[in-house]
Amino acid sequence: MNNGAHQTLFELSQGIRDAIQESFPSTVWVVAEISEMKENRSGHCYLELIEKDEITDDIRARARATIWSYSWRMIRPYFESVTGQQFTQGLKVLVQVSVEYHPAYGLSLNIKDIDPTYTLGDLARRRNQILRQLQEAGVADMNRELSLPLVPQRIAVISSATAAGYQDFVNQLDNNPYHFRFTHELFEAYMQGSEAVPSILKALDQIFRREEEFDAVAIIRGGGSSVDLSCFDNFDLAFTVAQFPLPVVTGIGHEKDDTIVDFVAHTRLKTPTATAEFFITGALSFFQKITELEKEIGRKVRETLEAERERLQEIASAISDITQERMHRLSLDLQKTGHRVIQGVTHLIYARRQRLQQTRHRLEVTLGKQRQRGFEELRRFTYQVRMATGMQIQKSAISLRQKESRISREVKGSLASGSLRIANLEEKLRILNPDNILKRGYTITSQNGKILKSSATADPSVPLETRFADGTISSKIIKTTTYGNE
Repeated sequence: MNNGAHQTLFELSQGIRDAIQESFPSTVWVVAEISEMKENRSGHCYLELIEKDEITDDIRARARATIWSYSWRMIRPYFESVTGQQFTQGLKVLVQVSVEYHPAYGLSLNIKDIDPTYTLGDLARRRNQILRQLQEAGVADMNRELSLPLVPQRIAVISSATAAGYQDFVNQLDNNPYHFRFTHELFEAYMQGSEAVPSILKALDQIFRREEEFDAVAIIRGGGSSVDLSCFDNFDLAFTVAQFPLPVVTGIGHEKDDTIVDFVAHTRLKTPTATAEFFITGALSFFQKITELEKEIGRKVRETLEAERERLQEIASAISDITQERMHRLSLDLQKTGHRVIQGVTHLIYARRQRLQQTRHRLEVTLGKQRQRGFEELRRFTYQVRMATGMQIQKSAISLRQKESRISREVKGSLASGSLRIANLEEKLRILNPDNILKRGYTITSQNGKILKSSATADPSVPLETRFADGTISSKIIKTTTYGNE
């Protein structure tokens, strides 16, 4: 047992307080990171400050801190107006503190003031570090390198459903003055605060699963202070946006600085209304190009038609000259052909008459010989039957006369038949004469120098040449009717 002097806990605590007050008689500036922060109903802010090892990231020191309400009402707006950043956990701060020790509550740091320029430098360093990480990973420019469709009309929107900026975006898009039609679907997310990053990442994942249904993604939020934009400087969110397979257009309502998400997005715009106008302007530009192309095509078509019309007129004139010359040659050829046909028919008739005369001569010679033989037979018969009775002589004479009459009838019949055949041939030749056929009202129709024998072989694009007995007529085919006769 220690029988020496001893102290109570309170006495020891008092000694510690006195020693601290003696060691830290005035305020000191301390660099620390806010790990926890809570504001109570009385308006006081309670924090936990830590310091981490830069290599291992282990916590090297920890202390409680307090900002009393009268200081908190000045420190917070001052910090946020200078940095444009919300005063919250995760920030590195340079604060002026008084070191206090209370026997009942222990060591505590009472924050009197803050230097926001230190936090600005740390935020810039962190932003630069995130940008450097994105560039080293090779993803910083990936989304900007995507090709935006010529007319992006299917838009996936990430925003808060109740945000005024979202309503402005929809109204601007749906009521555009050019009546362009757009389809858009909202993927709701928090656009500020601690829940913003995970909810936006969730919305991007939902869009990714339906990638083929959309042309682009619009991340929009209404106007607000720059304090609310810290979620858009998050590495994970920027990394996802940079690698997203659809072009991402941002319009998150701030004018001064670009966030890291703005930096890696395909297109950065200032407001939701400007984002909607971006899509409308793209459609208008495409429409104007189409209109200009339509006018240019119309002009080219008119010029081409005029040139082709002139060329067709020249061709038609040349065809007319060629056709007239061709028809003249065909007419001469037809006349020569008709003359040759008439000569052929004449020669044929002459040859048939010669053959008929030869046949008649042969028949007459044959008939003379038969008569001579008959007379000789009659004389022989008369001599042989001279002694026969009168009845037998009479019968023989009658028989002989009958034979002579039959032979005479046969010869006359042959001569009559031959004459009739010659007359028929002469009539057919007269009927078949082309000049006689044309005189009876028939015509000869030709095309390209060839006589048409069927309506099916006629070419509607080529003029017709029709020959009459007294001249020719050129005509054009208007309609063709086929009767089905072979």
